[in-house]
Parts: sequence; C-alpha cells; structure tokens
Amino acid sequence: MRNDPLRNFRFRLEIGGISEAHFSDCTGFDIQTDAIDYREGDEPTHVRKLPGLNKFGNVTLKRGITASMDLYKWHKDVVAGKIHRETVAIVVLDEEGKDKARFQITDAWPIKYHPMDLNAKGNDVAIETLELVNEGVERTA
Repeated sequence: MRNDPLRNFRFRLEIGGISEAHFSDCTGFDIQTDAIDYREGDEPTHVRKLPGLNKFGNVTLKRGITASMDLYKWHKDVVAGKIHRETVAIVVLDEEGKDKARFQITDAWPIKYHPMDLNAKGNDVAIETLELVNEGVERTA
C-alpha cells in the first residue's frame, strides 16, 4: 500500500457549533517553544538551551463570503466582551475524501474579522477573513 503525501487543498474545518465552515485558506496553526539561554558561573564558556514557553500561532481562515452571519456574530460577541472559546478541528482529507490528519485547536476565539475588499473593476470572489487566537495545537490523527 502506497503512503503518498496528503494534498494541501483537501481539508475541512469543524468549529464548535458553526456548521458552515468551508474555507479556501487556513494558515498559521504552528507550534513554537522558546529556548532560554542558561549558564552557571562554573560551567564551560557556552550556554545551555532550556525549554521555555510554548506559543501557538494565530489561525487565519479565509472563505468566499456568503449569507451566513455565524463567523461575524462570533467576532461581534468578542467586541461586546462576551468571549466564548471554541474547539476548532482542521481535518486533512485523502484523495477519496477520507479523514487522514486532524489538528485540534483548543480554546480558540476571534481577534480579527475582515469582511472583504471590494473593487468595481474586478470579478473576484469576495473573501471573508477571520483570525483566531488559541491556547493549543495538537495533531490527534
């Protein structure tokens, strides 16, 4: 059985109670651990590297704008001081459409909403952008 790499254009998102989560672009779900330089006075003349804080990148989601107001309302709640965190799953699919890789984004909430850019001369799809902060990224499958 072949084990080909997965394609980056076959994915879906699951966002808490939001069912209309079809996106054309999903970026930024990275994990980083800071390194801390440490050296005691009686050690050799080089520093040791110790693990520091873990950081999780902001997830940026883009999709063609639709009549659905779910993502806008989620951000509007944040603006009003009612932050509700959601679990977001990014699921990568194989050629047959079966789930093959799953990334769990925990305690996510929107910090930026950009409805679209408009241009009367163009014919592009209007793209809605939502940026999420989070407190964890884990590959679960």
